Amino acid sequence: MTTQFTRHVLVPVANQEDARTTAQALEPYDFGRITVLHVVEKGEGVPDKTPVEQSEQIAAEAFDTFRGMFPDAETEITYRRDVVESILEVADEIDASAIVFRPRGGSRIVQWLSGDRSLRLITEADRPVISVPEALEE
Repeated sequence: MTTQFTRHVLVPVANQEDARTTAQALEPYDFGRITVLHVVEKGEGVPDKTPVEQSEQIAAEAFDTFRGMFPDAETEITYRRDVVESILEVADEIDASAIVFRPRGGSRIVQWLSGDRSLRLITEADRPVISVPEALEE
């Protein structure tokens, strides 16, 4: 049974492996609409991390993998330097009821150096942010 929180969720994914593990983590839960988002990080005055065509291929592979478990998932791709701002803007544009994500690993120092996107997402969002744990191995 979906709730108001899970009526339409935005799920950011970084790549194919992230899409697979995120979809597996979401599988036990009931959601209404799901929109999967991939943010292509743009350099804004500096060279991009990867060529746009390569980034779009990464997004397509991630979307296909996610749709393996959630075939009706909608997709969005956006191009921005600030990943968190991009997620929040897309959530607003599609009127998502919540943002659902699976925290990525890494040491505390790596998270601190990268600006800890999870913390920013949680503290800057104007809607519920739901963190799902890793799927349990059987």
